[in-house]
Amino acid sequence: MEQRHLGRTGLRVSRIGLGTLTWGRDTDEHDAADLLKTFWEAGGTLVDTADVYGDGEAEYLLGRLMEGLVPRRDLVISTKAGSVPDPDRRFDGSRGHLLAALDASLARLGTDHVDLWHVHAFDPETPLEETLQALDIAVSSGRARYAGVSNFCGWQLAKAATWQLAAPGLRTRLASTQMEYSLLQRGVEREVLPAALDLGIGLLPSSPLGRGVLTGKYRGDAMPPDSRGASEHLAPFVEPYLDDTAGRIVDAVATAADGLAVTPLQVALAWVRDRPGVVAPIVGARNAQQLTGALSVEALSLPDEICRALDDVSAPVHRYPDHDWSTL
Repeated sequence: MEQRHLGRTGLRVSRIGLGTLTWGRDTDEHDAADLLKTFWEAGGTLVDTADVYGDGEAEYLLGRLMEGLVPRRDLVISTKAGSVPDPDRRFDGSRGHLLAALDASLARLGTDHVDLWHVHAFDPETPLEETLQALDIAVSSGRARYAGVSNFCGWQLAKAATWQLAAPGLRTRLASTQMEYSLLQRGVEREVLPAALDLGIGLLPSSPLGRGVLTGKYRGDAMPPDSRGASEHLAPFVEPYLDDTAGRIVDAVATAADGLAVTPLQVALAWVRDRPGVVAPIVGARNAQQLTGALSVEALSLPDEICRALDDVSAPVHRYPDHDWSTL
């Protein structure tokens, strides 16, 4: 699998990442082992997790699999911290919480460092410089090799990255930002992606298949019984992308797939993988067969006319001040 540099750093990662959101909950150890082995054998390196996935079980399971299945040295392990199970405060970006969470992640993963550590979301109740200092301490102490943020909007990302760049050598530059990005969710193109491109930050798209909708499995009001849309706890996650607008985009993806003799999954994933600023979409598969289908996109590059057609049908509305005012 092709490797790409993560932002303006020397870290190289596979251009498709493996997500572990359901590990330890919907994905058991046997299926997780199949997924990790399939990914590794295909040349994949970037494995993404978080301390809250499966209430910590995802990290624990990944750590167990690294002991005897896949060498730790062959993987780029990314995890996140900052989300908390508190209805009154969803995110805690305090230095104390973040560093304690990192230590707990390392214990579950069974490793002395992660390759990439993200702040899971912006915490408006903690000074940003305090949150960012946790990244500096993590990198300077060797507990993390690189650092990034997740779910920061445009101004938050730009402020954080600029703060880090203001003291080179003392503060660790942001390597990446993880955000939802797909043909069904192009909101990052307004401000996040321009900021990331300008500041040398690599984008790691989550939900690159539109929470599974872009595979076409829900066309015609279909609801496969084993799908996320039919899952009691994941149905609300899928439901926003089952409207008429999404349906038109999914139909266009299916038409393109038919013309290229590939699957809608491959078309949707290739589109986001090759967007400017994107380093590696994070794919969460239910089993090895699904993952193999996603990894087969390695050989696919979409023709320019297909990309333009998909761009047009999924184009978000950008008006003042997101676009150059002189063109409006």
